[in-house]
Amino acid sequence: MWRSKIIMKIIISGGGTAGHIYPAIATAQVLKENFGAEILFIGASERMEMDKVPKAGFEIIGLPVEGLKRKITHKNLIVLAKYIRSLIKARGIVKRWKPDAVVGFGGYASAPVIKAAQHFSIPTILQEQNSFPGIANRLHAKYAKVICTAYDGMERFFPNTRIVKTGNPLRVKYYNAFTDEKRREAYKYFNLQPGYITVVVTGGSLGAGTINGAMEKLVKSDPNPPVPIQIIWQTGAYYWEREFDFYDKNGGISIPIKITSFIDRMDLAYAIADMIVCRAGASTISEIQMLGIPAVFVPSPNVAEDHQTHNAEALVEKQAAIMIKDCELGDKLLEVITTLAVDENRRRTISENVRKMGVYNSAEQVSELIVEEIEKDKRVKNAK
Repeated sequence: MWRSKIIMKIIISGGGTAGHIYPAIATAQVLKENFGAEILFIGASERMEMDKVPKAGFEIIGLPVEGLKRKITHKNLIVLAKYIRSLIKARGIVKRWKPDAVVGFGGYASAPVIKAAQHFSIPTILQEQNSFPGIANRLHAKYAKVICTAYDGMERFFPNTRIVKTGNPLRVKYYNAFTDEKRREAYKYFNLQPGYITVVVTGGSLGAGTINGAMEKLVKSDPNPPVPIQIIWQTGAYYWEREFDFYDKNGGISIPIKITSFIDRMDLAYAIADMIVCRAGASTISEIQMLGIPAVFVPSPNVAEDHQTHNAEALVEKQAAIMIKDCELGDKLLEVITTLAVDENRRRTISENVRKMGVYNSAEQVSELIVEEIEKDKRVKNAK
């Protein structure tokens, strides 16, 4: 049961990717609507949160912070200088704004903000989306009040007594994706047919060259699968012109394919997806867990600490997904899609197993923990 609405000020920081931003926004919405909280976001000034957060109705301040380069280079000296500038700016914001708590959702933008809050003894709460934590959360876990996680076994990285498994906060519009009405809307929206095995193939908003290359190979082979298959292929903005031109010249094949730069209505794509081929980002995995969609994960080899492989392996170990290495996808995509399309029992098993891993009220759980820590902090201060 929700408490009566109370007034509190909360800074939320994190970003760089959708996997950090959307859980932060989902939590902010619950904090605002259920607790009357005043929210301020702090992000990296040149990253996507500067666009996504205002569109969700929240104020955001940008920091000049950048991520460390993975190889040894003099450019990291510039990164260090920007971090120091960001830390000074973050301290100024925190001192001026006087939040009751600061919540870090990972990404390098959160590091100076959490550091500043801990300097002023303001309660900090961390939310870690991945099975292998990022540097920002690992560095600041020691003094965090609560660490919200989405996977088991996180005591390898964080103090065990402060870990609470909450899952990853998600966008509410996906909760009812599988209604009959939504399915009918989805088939009409994508101009596809009921009765086909529908496969969603996506490499994210910008796209993935390896996944698109595997789709080109599939199109050129003009397969004749034993069951009717249709594909929604999101090329990503970066690859759109090239892939559209390719498909325009080679797309006269037996499998119906809806090719698009970006799937504006991902809720509709999920509603009719019998399987999905995608990267293994944290938010995507959480949505798949909630909806029970059989997934073929192709972890990106270009992310920090190879965390997408760790994310995917956590599901594969429980027979809740299939994983293909990025370098092997071109030879295996058609085979895996066809095999899974034919084997309804395996799809059902994967769906049941992945759904068991889902958490359906993550944003509410994280918000409750934030409010609890604020109330504890106020009781301690009032007792002095």
